[in-house]
Amino acid sequence: MKAPLRIARPTDRLEQVARMYRDGLGLEIVARFTGHDGFDGIVLGAADLEYQIEFTSQSGHAVGRAPTQDHLLVFYLPDTEAWNAACVDMERAGFDPVSAWNPYWDRQGRTFEDPDGYRVVLQNANPPGR
Repeated sequence: MKAPLRIARPTDRLEQVARMYRDGLGLEIVARFTGHDGFDGIVLGAADLEYQIEFTSQSGHAVGRAPTQDHLLVFYLPDTEAWNAACVDMERAGFDPVSAWNPYWDRQGRTFEDPDGYRVVLQNANPPGR
């Protein structure tokens, strides 16, 4: 059985971060909530994807930055043309290109950091095992 996956994390910049991930990764806002037990949130995904990314914010609670530079979301894009276009989209959306903490990711990919210090790797390769 395939189980859908939702990755959720808090942010102090809900609208900005959600917009960046929408524009940079081409995701759609599939849900939004306000005042849900003290939390506001935005869920991004698409009908044809098996995953969603959720960002939440809690009034009066500061989250801060990612605990390390090795907190990653990795997207595998084996087609070089599509990978190049995705890298351009990430920069246009406001992600900062950075050197990966683990040099493995720089060999066939590019790493981008959001304003919270979390990182997204666009890997120009097939995922392991596929």
